[in-house]
Amino acid sequence: MACLIISCGEQSSNKTTLTWWHFWTDTNIRPVIEQIAADFESSHPDVNIELVDLTWADGHDKIAIAFSSGTGPDIVELGSDWIPEFSSTGHLYNITQITDSIRDKYLMWEPGIYNQKYYAFPWILGTRVLFINKDLLEQAGFARDYSPANWDELLSASNKINNLSENIFGFGSNSAERHRLYKKFLPFMWSNGGRILSENLDSCLFDSDATLEALNFYKKLCQTGLTDTQRRLEDAFLEGKIGFVISGDWLLKRIAREKPDFAFSTNLIPGPVDTRNSTSFAGGEYLCINSKSAHPELAFEFIKHVCSPENQIEFCIQNKTPTPASVDAAQDSLLLGQPHFEAFIAQIENSRMPPPHPQWVYIEAEIEKAVEAVLYDSKTTEDAMNNAARKIRELIAE
Repeated sequence: MACLIISCGEQSSNKTTLTWWHFWTDTNIRPVIEQIAADFESSHPDVNIELVDLTWADGHDKIAIAFSSGTGPDIVELGSDWIPEFSSTGHLYNITQITDSIRDKYLMWEPGIYNQKYYAFPWILGTRVLFINKDLLEQAGFARDYSPANWDELLSASNKINNLSENIFGFGSNSAERHRLYKKFLPFMWSNGGRILSENLDSCLFDSDATLEALNFYKKLCQTGLTDTQRRLEDAFLEGKIGFVISGDWLLKRIAREKPDFAFSTNLIPGPVDTRNSTSFAGGEYLCINSKSAHPELAFEFIKHVCSPENQIEFCIQNKTPTPASVDAAQDSLLLGQPHFEAFIAQIENSRMPPPHPQWVYIEAEIEKAVEAVLYDSKTTEDAMNNAARKIRELIAE
């Protein structure tokens, strides 16, 4: 018996441990994460996957402190907006060569690229689509299956719904809410041909006619409805008070959970001319390897396992997430057959992420200040745009 105990102890201590920091703590999806890790351990009996839960409230700070102190995990989940901060400081492992043969099988590598090298593997993506209240459409004189195809149609329909009564609103507009407001304006700017930075990220292109036109339109659209926080806008939408709101797949989950009989549809965010030039905002969760990991090759094998089409399909179905990064998973009939997933899958192919600049979190703040100034009439659209462009130029010059 003593020999057996000693033998087991030696086998356990001989295992290689990979630590994975992640954010999926919800009781509905945590078992999927655990099963993915367990499956890898089964096929790699000498490996132990240690899962460490993070929260969005303080996860970023914990990651930053761990990287700075040299105590970070082997694998870490990063939001797309966070990657440039850590890739530019040398904390992430360069995966350029080992991903070369499989990049065409996954979407949206852009946030993980720094100085033409790859540092992050796309896992779960997200985008925003147009949610439409069918009952309010009908009350405003439209067919229940109507969906605006361009800016003029969206503005007209929003006005008609807004005029139904004092407590009914055409469009749900985000208030001055950090990290959210810019995500609702950028789709209109991008769809109109506007850009924030040049391809090489060293020039600001924000102050353009395309941006100015988009800002003017966005102000008109927001004047047809309710301005509030994202959560309250979605509350009002579920209460039947808003005709159109731009939101993500989390709203699908709320509707399924809280109001499964709610009559709504989803569609691409209209472009200036039609939905063919629709461009939405995209974000996502990426898996990165710590540059100080003792087992980067093994960590990459685990990342490929997590991001395999089979595991992405299972994750997306259980989490009601329509947009995996895997091209094969996105085309799978199991996902396409889920209610409203098709609109998200179509939109993610016409979506864009912010430029992967190390100063992005400060650049986005200047864009939000500009949009806020326009919505609350503290600056003209032209002054707000020019002021933001000046601040952005100062940021990228630092």
